[in-house]
Amino acid sequence: MNPSKRRITLLILLLSLVSPLSWALSTDKDQPVSIEADSVDIDEATETAIYHGNVILIQGSINLNASRVVVHNFQSDNARIVATGQQVQFSQKQDGNGLLIKGRANKAEYGINSARLELTGKASLAKGKNTFKNDRIIYDREKATVQAGTSAKGKERVKITIGGQK
Repeated sequence: MNPSKRRITLLILLLSLVSPLSWALSTDKDQPVSIEADSVDIDEATETAIYHGNVILIQGSINLNASRVVVHNFQSDNARIVATGQQVQFSQKQDGNGLLIKGRANKAEYGINSARLELTGKASLAKGKNTFKNDRIIYDREKATVQAGTSAKGKERVKITIGGQK
């Protein structure tokens, strides 16, 4: 296959990864956040809560597991979650088909009322049989867009697997 046809084929495959069918359950950001952990330290003056040990965070269909989760501005609508650990795990159901989007990274950040998820450090994001891997991945759950590599201010080359086994 000549280079021009190869680029067109790759572009079509990449566009199928970010199809207009919504990547995420659109009602998740309207749901309450539930957190379980081995311990928590809360500082009401700074509106910071630090959860330690086998932390499980659930918001609608969003499920996040980490060793440590820090919730900043927890009393506001702009609360921001920073999850860290050996491998933070993230999953969320898609609208329509109920399939899961799955992510892993050393660090995950998102706002409870935001559609943007940032995965950094050995990050991967999978939708069905398609997988992105990079040191930094930005996933906009509402716009169904993924940025990785230099477009996400990453330092590594992006690795994408299309199809194959899960």
